[in-house]
Amino acid sequence: MPDRTSRYATVAIASVDIPDGLGAQRSVRYLRRRFPPQPATLLTSAEHVVRGGDRLDVLAATYLGDPTQFWRICDANPVIHPDALTWVIVGDLSKIEAGVRKLNLGEVKVLDADGKVLR
Repeated sequence: MPDRTSRYATVAIASVDIPDGLGAQRSVRYLRRRFPPQPATLLTSAEHVVRGGDRLDVLAATYLGDPTQFWRICDANPVIHPDALTWVIVGDLSKIEAGVRKLNLGEVKVLDADGKVLR
């Protein structure tokens, strides 16, 4: 049984009988598939402006009181594919812009300190 604070705490345990290789059967227990909640159905407990160096475990410790609860932040984020994430790169624009564009991560927008698009 998963720990009560695990993302799998409410997932049912199932079993399947499989051949054991010796002519008999053995029962294997497993967790059924976990379907994450729809982010729109969750309550917002905090909002955070992402800054360079932020880590999910540290944010979970700060806002949820437990770094192992990072999965709650993941569940609340509607992005499933990493290539759909918005990358925020902080630094001296004159030194990093060309390198960032070479990474081919998609559209590059340059923002001012208030988040307004400059180009």
